[in-house]
Amino acid sequence: MALLDNASGVAVDEMAFPEIVELNVGGQVYITRYSTLTSVPDSLLWEMFNQKNTKGLARDTKGRFFVDRDGFLFRYILDYMRDQQLVLPDHFPERGRLQREAEFFNLPELVKLLAPKVSKQNSLGDEGCQSDPEESSPSADFVRNLASLGATAAACSSLASVGGDGKRSGFITIGYRGSYTLGRDSQTDAKFRRVARIMVCGKTSLAKEVFGDTLNESRDPDRPPERYTSRYYLKFTFLEQAFDRLADAGFHMVACNSTGTCAFAHEQTDDKIWTSYTEYVFYRE
Repeated sequence: MALLDNASGVAVDEMAFPEIVELNVGGQVYITRYSTLTSVPDSLLWEMFNQKNTKGLARDTKGRFFVDRDGFLFRYILDYMRDQQLVLPDHFPERGRLQREAEFFNLPELVKLLAPKVSKQNSLGDEGCQSDPEESSPSADFVRNLASLGATAAACSSLASVGGDGKRSGFITIGYRGSYTLGRDSQTDAKFRRVARIMVCGKTSLAKEVFGDTLNESRDPDRPPERYTSRYYLKFTFLEQAFDRLADAGFHMVACNSTGTCAFAHEQTDDKIWTSYTEYVFYRE
């Protein structure tokens, strides 16, 4: 039986939302004010948190309100809802995906801010330089007009056209740790443990080209496309799936190496635990 508030006679579990709200967005936890979530009328969050009670909203195991969207891009959605301004890092590589999130949360003004823009003079503004390379496809007239704008506009145009002429060469290294238990004298079947995580090392732009949405960037977010990283890992755990994606993108294996250690599983048995780390190096000309 729900408790009643003495002053209003309204059930406590059906009262208005608290001033401080905890969210679980795609596994990422956010804590913000109720006023921030309802700052944009008719948005999805405004509709969610303007209900009379919380019974219709999904929650995680710790009672946080759950939203099944990209938890890392949601930080920019929340920043926008605080003051209705868009501020992104330099060389932000996820502009297209963030625009899709803005559409889902029904934030039309943010969608407009994220859309590629060309000014009345057919010049590309600062936002054009930060857009995804694959989103920019200037017309011939636009390119001719850019030539008259000087070195700054020319540099911006060259940045926007990167990746449009063909595939880049480069290396990508795939690494994983695995372990298994082996019985005495190898007489019993090996008890394999599945691969816990497949790590990806290499240039950021190449890794995103090959693995797309299956790449987990949580340990190295907002990495510029021309920088290198060793902190990405894949959302799946099948090596063959990673190899298929690399092969489809034109990569072939050029080297591999592995190291291993052994320890006894229990003092009372002769079972041994073997732990290994393996790397595969792929290259595309």
